[in-house]
Amino acid sequence: MQLFKKNTNKIKVMALGGLNEIGKNMTLIEYKDEIIVIDAGLSFPEDEMLGVDIVIPDITYLLQNRDKVKGIFITHGHEDHIGALPYILKKLDVPVYGTMLSIGLIQVKLKEHKLSTAKLNVITPKQIVKLSNMSVEFIKNNHSIPGACSIAVHTDQGIIYHTGDFKIDLTPIDGDVMDLHRICELGQEGVLLLLADSTNVEKPGYTMSEKTVGAGLDDLFRTAGNSRIIVATFSSNIHRLQQIIDMAKKCNRKVAISGRSMVNVIGVARELGYLDIEDDMLVDLNDISKYDDSELVIITTGTQGEPMSALARMASSEHKKVEIRPGDLVIISAHPIPGNEKLISKVINLLFEKGARVVYNDLADIHVSGHASQEELKLINRMANPKFFMPVHGEYRMLKRHSELAQELGMPAENIFVMQTGQVLELDKNSAKVTTTVPIGNVLVDGLGVGDVGNIVLRDRKHLSEDGLMIVVVTISKEDGKVLAGPDIISRGFVYVRESEDLMDGAKTVIKEVLNECEEKNIKEWAYLKNNIKENLKEYLYTKTKRNPMILPIIMEV
Repeated sequence: MQLFKKNTNKIKVMALGGLNEIGKNMTLIEYKDEIIVIDAGLSFPEDEMLGVDIVIPDITYLLQNRDKVKGIFITHGHEDHIGALPYILKKLDVPVYGTMLSIGLIQVKLKEHKLSTAKLNVITPKQIVKLSNMSVEFIKNNHSIPGACSIAVHTDQGIIYHTGDFKIDLTPIDGDVMDLHRICELGQEGVLLLLADSTNVEKPGYTMSEKTVGAGLDDLFRTAGNSRIIVATFSSNIHRLQQIIDMAKKCNRKVAISGRSMVNVIGVARELGYLDIEDDMLVDLNDISKYDDSELVIITTGTQGEPMSALARMASSEHKKVEIRPGDLVIISAHPIPGNEKLISKVINLLFEKGARVVYNDLADIHVSGHASQEELKLINRMANPKFFMPVHGEYRMLKRHSELAQELGMPAENIFVMQTGQVLELDKNSAKVTTTVPIGNVLVDGLGVGDVGNIVLRDRKHLSEDGLMIVVVTISKEDGKVLAGPDIISRGFVYVRESEDLMDGAKTVIKEVLNECEEKNIKEWAYLKNNIKENLKEYLYTKTKRNPMILPIIMEV
């Protein structure tokens, strides 16, 4: 199916996030005078990003070319694919396209941000959005959330096929199987470039069907006896939630929901028909004391041990409505995301200390991934039969392994591009090469501040967290520069002043020597005074303590 006249113009493909990292997925495809954006995700802060809530992509390039941007096309409703949308749509007024559940979840997010004017468009699989130079086709996927799609971008140079996050599940919970037939058709038409999910590329074989989780959960529910059942899972894994609800019904148990994101997602999924639960099965979390333990299932957030999540607050006795009791059965139906192992381990230990029986993935088959393993990735590559290949959605080792997997299938190494975020791949029907870069980076969101926390602020936070703070207050005369009061020293996170009198006396002596020297030389410049106090005090404190606190001199004139 040829949609456009032949043209020699180059297609540009670039990622503003999602390469050499997990999360923050955002891919741009530019052709002639049009740019489309595939996904707009967030990632969670690394350990050294102290105080930061979330991280979103830098969209400078889109803002510089705002007239070219024709839309944001969403593959599915996970945070690492939609989480940056509220921040982007405040700066960029463009339409958003996605399936019904994806748009429903986006609406909830935009409502929280008081954004009511966004142009949201519900798309069904097989539907095509036609632009002047490109046509964007949505193709049914299987993933750990309903409504997931891959995206095929049709141009007169060829087809750019982006898998999105996927796995090949032949027995999905909702019976809606991935459209493998359409992918084969695209392969026959001629896929110019394949961009494929690399999250599980290091895992051999196939990813198990979501249906296999049911057997493990069913055994636990049947043998729970009179115990209260608390299940932690990802709020967006609606198929998993449906299985939990079905088992609760089978065991004559009521269901209570804990966690804001869980309440929001279940509300949207019920409203749109993705989740089937009868009204009389749901009970308010405030009313759980009215039921026996044997009559209750509590579904909660907190699978990654996040300190403020519902499960973590239950484990630390900080939850206002749920107190873990001896005999509770706690099921954690998720894998720890790399980097979160310590957090979830801490929560599990606290739950055990409270007398709960905790079942997690190491002990039972109660979780499967939503991402394709090696054999499925090979199959997609064979079906799409691309001329060029660009692995996406993964850390560098994953992208590299995916490139090797493609070479094992016979693809020439020169046709495979392991890209860096911000690099631009230019291609036409005959050739492809990396040409230039666009501005990229991490925009840090801290509270209501977006982008106002940068490297300098993070460096200061790290400095304060490691070495503490010392404030020096001195009052000098405006007329002759003589010291009228001080120096007074305030220490926070460095030493306890009352137990370090000798150190503080020595520090005051060092400061007085600097002030006396400046007075003798008739130096009244504050910058000079502050700098000398900082340098001399820093040297003294390091000599005495081998520590480098942040030193903040405050000089007042009267």
